[in-house]
Amino acid sequence: MKLPRGSTLVLASHNKGKLREIGELLAPFGLDVKSAAALGLPEPEETETSFIGNALLKARAAAKASGLPALADDSGLVVIALNGAPGVYSARWAGEDKNFLTAMERVERELLQKNAADRSAKFVCVLALALPDGEEQVFEGDVRGTLVFPPRGTRGFGYDPIFVMEGMTETFGEIDPALKHASSHRAKAFEKMLNSGIFG
Repeated sequence: MKLPRGSTLVLASHNKGKLREIGELLAPFGLDVKSAAALGLPEPEETETSFIGNALLKARAAAKASGLPALADDSGLVVIALNGAPGVYSARWAGEDKNFLTAMERVERELLQKNAADRSAKFVCVLALALPDGEEQVFEGDVRGTLVFPPRGTRGFGYDPIFVMEGMTETFGEIDPALKHASSHRAKAFEKMLNSGIFG
């Protein structure tokens, strides 16, 4: 599987934060990157129960609908004391209006209801690349850290304002975006994809 410079690649997402981060990671490779939203592709219902399953579902749907290589991201927050929730349902906890302040409040509320002292969590990202001919590859990355409340910072997106990565004191919502790009779960999955030799 190769994506030479000048290839068109569909980012199978309607999430502006993900599109921005993945677009910046892809920028050095000379690809013609188009979002699923820009192409008018529908968002498939995420019916799988794993990050890998949902990433593949989205990449396959975009590749089939567009006839182009498609890259999908499925990612989320895994809270240890909540038995892995919200996990693959991270976006759904934010509701139809994608209000992640509500989602973060729910995480805090459920931790308090369980009287859980453990605030450990991890962000997981799976990148799935699918070609129209059915060829596909999957790359996974994660970062571990601790949850803090109330949320801090206005950078990043999603659950970033409550997540402090191991070795840091600021949340993903407070740190410089360039630092997040270099160290996040998405960056780690992207590094694995880069090391596979797909780009070039």
